Amino acid sequence: MVRALSDVTLTVEPGEMLGIVGASGSGKSTMLNIVGTLDRPTTGRVEIDGVDVSGLSDRALSALRSTTIGFVFQQFHLATGVSAIDNVADGLLYAGVPRAERRARAASALEGVGLGRRIHHRPHELSGGERQRVAIARAIVGGPKLILADEPTGNLDSKSGAAVMAILRELNRAGTTVLVITHDPQIAASLPRQVAMRDGRIVAGASQLSAP
Repeated sequence: MVRALSDVTLTVEPGEMLGIVGASGSGKSTMLNIVGTLDRPTTGRVEIDGVDVSGLSDRALSALRSTTIGFVFQQFHLATGVSAIDNVADGLLYAGVPRAERRARAASALEGVGLGRRIHHRPHELSGGERQRVAIARAIVGGPKLILADEPTGNLDSKSGAAVMAILRELNRAGTTVLVITHDPQIAASLPRQVAMRDGRIVAGASQLSAP
C-alpha cells in the first residue's frame, strides 16, 4: 500500500490565503482532494467550519461542497458547446436554486471576473485565461467560504496567469479563504503563507497550519 499522505496536520484560519507547494508526486493534490472532501482519509479526520466531515454521508458531503467549497482546476473542466453563463449556472444545480436565479447569479459572477460581455460565448470561443475565469466564476457563484485552486495557472501564459491570481487575491481580500496548489515556487512565494510538501509530508509551513 502506498501512503499518499502521512502524519499531516494542517490548520487554515478563516480568511487566509496560502500556497501548498511541492513537486509532482509530493501529495499536494491528494491534500486538496482530502480538504475538499472529494476523497476520504483512511485515518485521521477533516474538519470544515468546525464540522468533522468524516462521518457525513456522500449526499451530505455533496451538499457541503455545493455550499461551502469552490473548486478551480488546471484543466478548466467546462462543458463543451455550453455557454459561459450556463457553465457557471450549472455550479448551482445541486443547491436547488431555480433556473432563472441560477442564470442571474451566473451572470453576476461572470461580471465579477471581467467577463460580463462574454457570457454567451462557448469555451472554444474563449482564450485560456477567459476559460479559467469562467471556471472561477463557477467556483464562486454559490458564495463558498473556501476556494481550492489546483494549479490554476498551469495552462496559462504569464499574463493570463497573473490575471487569474489577481482575481483569487481579490476574492481573498473580500473574505474568502483561498488554498492554491502549485508546483511554481514564484506563485507560492507571492502568497502570504506557503506550505511545502515532499513525499506525502509537510516539510515547511506547518507552524500556523483542516480547513476553515
